[in-house]
Amino acid sequence: MLLSKGFEVEMYTGTPKGDIVGFSDQIVASLDGFVREPDQRNVEYTTAPLCCYDRLLCALVRPRQQLRQYLKSLGNYTLIPGSTLSLGKSDRFYRSDPNNPYHSYIETTYGTKVVTASIHINVGISDPEILMRACRLVRMEAPLYLALSASSPFLDGKTTGYHSTRWGMFPKTPSDVPLFESHRHFIQWNEEQLVAGTMFNVRHLWTSVRPNGNRRPYDLNRLELRICDLMVDPIALLAVMALLEARLIQLIHDPSLDPLEISKIPANNRSADLIGLTDANEIAAAESSLDAQLRHWEDGRLILARDWIEELYQEVWPVAKKHGFSCFLSPIKKILREGNTAGQWLQLHSVGVDPRQVMIQAIQSMAEQESQLEDQLCQSLVA
Repeated sequence: MLLSKGFEVEMYTGTPKGDIVGFSDQIVASLDGFVREPDQRNVEYTTAPLCCYDRLLCALVRPRQQLRQYLKSLGNYTLIPGSTLSLGKSDRFYRSDPNNPYHSYIETTYGTKVVTASIHINVGISDPEILMRACRLVRMEAPLYLALSASSPFLDGKTTGYHSTRWGMFPKTPSDVPLFESHRHFIQWNEEQLVAGTMFNVRHLWTSVRPNGNRRPYDLNRLELRICDLMVDPIALLAVMALLEARLIQLIHDPSLDPLEISKIPANNRSADLIGLTDANEIAAAESSLDAQLRHWEDGRLILARDWIEELYQEVWPVAKKHGFSCFLSPIKKILREGNTAGQWLQLHSVGVDPRQVMIQAIQSMAEQESQLEDQLCQSLVA
């Protein structure tokens, strides 16, 4: 039985030359299924929870096709890849909803550090204690998903020294988030943060992975992985989803994979030491993605992100094969072989292609790929 899963997709809108222009208020008023972000230059759509990968692929592509058509009705506008304001205007916030007090708080507190585009990956897990265990494991391995997805090496037309500038500058909030030992621990911690004011509301938990649900922190039903940069290639994104799902299925059948139980790292406070380890791994992955040198949570050994991903891939491949979705997992190999988006863009930049031209090429490639997928996949599903 496959798990239910879906995506929250944040994307920028703008011109074919890569300049980002905001239309979220008009988009949300005109198209079903789209919601505002605090800054009007990006907009979000969410796929329904689905178990079938074929249908999930179609659910990723179709809203983007609808959005493209709407943008054309406004003028010569399109969708922009990448997870930061790659070519400029990161000095100013463009409010999408001036009357929203939460948006006011975000603008005042963080400025344009939060004006990023990303992918949030949601996987359904209804048992709250299994969900907490899953969050502990995935938080230890979240830097691997960042390494696969990194797509923000530019900001304001310049390289930044990061493969994921988005995660390098994003304000993780609150600053100290523990490994939650139980659902009760998660509830108590959330209540304490709200009283202390370190969280504005229950949504104001911005960490690499979090439990989520209809009435958090009490009613939970899914794991939300929030660390990934925007992956505009739907095939690559589904491969990342397949890696995560296979790992979660493995954990559900083998609860001993809990980092709090099996980590061999000597520690006076295992939870705190594991958090310190994975925080450092997140920084390293944001800087160098697949080539980052990380410390493994099991025993503290040094390992390159790409080698750790390869190990994890081999470990979960039998799980994906048994459950019938190994074909969706296999593109992970291509990412390891050819590089992620940030690596490919930086390679072009290293041979003299300026960031604007990199973005122009990426915009064209994204549109062409979506058109092919719409024709090939979604039509066959309708038939």
